[in-house]
Amino acid sequence: MDGNETNKLVKGALLLTLAGVISKLLSAGYRIPLQNLTGDVGFYAYQQVYPILGIASVLALYGFPTAISKLAAERRQEGIGLSGRNFHIPILFLMFGIAGCFFIFLLLNAHSLALLVGDVKLVSGYRVAAFVFLFIPLVALWRGSFQGSQEMKPTAVSQVGEQLVRVAIIIAAAVYVYRTGVNIHRIGQAAGLASMAGLLMATLLLGWYMLRAKNNQTSRSDAEVPWQYYLRTIIIFGMVASLNHMVLLIIQFADTFTFVPSLIKHGMTPLDAMRTKGIFDRGQPLIQMGTVLGSAFALALVPSISAKRPDGGKKPVDDSIARALSFSFYLSLGAGLGLILIFPETNLLLFQDTHGTQALRVLVLSMILSPLAITAASILQGLGFVKRTAGFILGAFFVKWIANQLFIPIWGMMGGAFATILSLMLLALVVLYELKRKLPGLRFLRSIHWRASLLASAGMTVYIFVIKKLLPEITSLSRPLLLGEVLFLAGTGALIYLVILIRCHAFTEKELGMVPFASKFIGLIRKDDRK
Repeated sequence: MDGNETNKLVKGALLLTLAGVISKLLSAGYRIPLQNLTGDVGFYAYQQVYPILGIASVLALYGFPTAISKLAAERRQEGIGLSGRNFHIPILFLMFGIAGCFFIFLLLNAHSLALLVGDVKLVSGYRVAAFVFLFIPLVALWRGSFQGSQEMKPTAVSQVGEQLVRVAIIIAAAVYVYRTGVNIHRIGQAAGLASMAGLLMATLLLGWYMLRAKNNQTSRSDAEVPWQYYLRTIIIFGMVASLNHMVLLIIQFADTFTFVPSLIKHGMTPLDAMRTKGIFDRGQPLIQMGTVLGSAFALALVPSISAKRPDGGKKPVDDSIARALSFSFYLSLGAGLGLILIFPETNLLLFQDTHGTQALRVLVLSMILSPLAITAASILQGLGFVKRTAGFILGAFFVKWIANQLFIPIWGMMGGAFATILSLMLLALVVLYELKRKLPGLRFLRSIHWRASLLASAGMTVYIFVIKKLLPEITSLSRPLLLGEVLFLAGTGALIYLVILIRCHAFTEKELGMVPFASKFIGLIRKDDRK
């Protein structure tokens, strides 16, 4: 790979990272007005369907396109033209076969799934969700074809367009439910329809790019179609490898089937259990935002691992990996600790009451663990250990499933929070251990400036604690004033945390040069050095 190709690859990866950040922030942000409009029971109904829709979205955006782009790149390297006969039609046929299996399974087993989760009113939501999988094949084929040519812009644009349409329809549906008072479980059906509309928008955007592409008419080829290789690659790289993008989804998926039944065993009525599940799910958009913050910048550094292999060999640059992991640790630690400190204010501001604050504070610890686990898993997968990484993630799913059934009947919602922390902690430890085992030269723990982390955390904690004592009681504030308080505490607390990290030399000048306002931050280091 020459310099131009490497530069194009890194720029494309950064573009997809930016699109991913925007989309995930949209995905996390709309759930707040959704809860405000439909209440905790409505939010529960949505969250019971969302993991299935999220899995479909990941397969359409990351899983299948990654596999197809791999196949396209390999065919081009072999000098074989990507004709409809030997590539596009066979791939589309296989994709519809796989998507059709998901569709038929969900459609035929919707009632059984609803019984399993303990709410038969979700049957229609699961049936609508089944149709979403039929919209995946064409979107995945076109995204994968563009990515195989290292053209990342169509995927990025279609991703943001898909999310905008999806969010708009869900919010409109929530407003309709709020104003008309129809069955609250209709929000699950609306979520499925919104996902279909989003994928349709992505299809239209990708189709427009296909029409504009100069090389859209690919050359003819009489090469034999390797059906088994196509199928094996799509399953392994399309489904197994995509598990890395589903860490938080599979945790929620376990909650879908075990949370409410376990709360009923705890002694709650079915309605109270549904409402409690909705309260617990308040933590999901906040965790997602924190995970995006904690992992996005780190994952943006990952392409440099491949780009810095001048000999084309398999030995990665350990310093780049350690830097990615340390970035993830610093950012997620600050975001998680800060949210824990101001969670009563945040809970009241976003969700209009303080229900579940203590359990959700424990759950927010996930913001420290999940970015680290996701970053390490992405690196391990990027080094070629796809199946092993997927196995670790599936292991976390089963830990969460079993822990829910053990802890929730005893401690209720707090037990669910402990179960999430346990599953993510074990995942992070196993993935980091495996990464260290495969890369003996990796010095992740030594790359973290522990003194700087401790001082920054302590400084932010003391500051927020003192300021909160000086401010009026949150229940006496209007929502606009409470918004101002939360923004002030979050902004100034984050600034103090970051300044202490920089002044204590947690980052090098080279690392700071990659972030906005780099000159200001670098000036803090140089000012300190001159003393």
